Amino acid sequence: MSFRNSEVETGANARSGRPRDQVREAEILACVLELLGESGYDGLTFEAVARRARASKATLYRRWDTKRDMVVAAVKAGPASGGGPPAIDTGSLRTDLLALCERLDTTMRTADPTMSLLLLQAGLEDPELCRHIEEATGPTGAKLPARVLAAAIDRGELPAGAQPFPFEEITGSVLLLRRLNGLSTGPEYLAYLVDNILIPALRASVSTTPPTQAIFS
Repeated sequence: MSFRNSEVETGANARSGRPRDQVREAEILACVLELLGESGYDGLTFEAVARRARASKATLYRRWDTKRDMVVAAVKAGPASGGGPPAIDTGSLRTDLLALCERLDTTMRTADPTMSLLLLQAGLEDPELCRHIEEATGPTGAKLPARVLAAAIDRGELPAGAQPFPFEEITGSVLLLRRLNGLSTGPEYLAYLVDNILIPALRASVSTTPPTQAIFS
């Protein structure tokens, strides 16, 4: 990957609001993903990105106010690029959950497995990060949409008061671990996961108070 040797901008160009160089921004975001892979979310800094991209910190701060903003932009430009998928509404809880599991499995397979782990780590260290990624890139399947939960309750498939926590705690975790260990996540496994684990757990969730945050929410 090649980089410009200088990020010096004249005062006149800066004041005139010169349009961003999209190629240069893509180079910087690629460096963000590289450093995430090497250092993790906690070790990622503006200084490290500036050194890797041969850019000034001022260049980065003109584009992104926070590290979270920069990571969301990198994820949007990289593994999750291409626009958000449509909302899921198949008419039944079981097929909605299968569609969400398939979407999450596809989301994970489009990214390097190490990157999936790092984004999981980032979500644990920065509870708002996963929400920002979902909003920036479109639904990944990691969260149980409120409309899916509400529709299942309206149809009588789940009791009133059912919580999304079981889906958001279990689904991403098991799919990621199976992928990292080379185990199948095909249709037969997803059907078993939905029928024997997710639906019973969602039905039982009404009687318990979940922790404030699931791993993948």
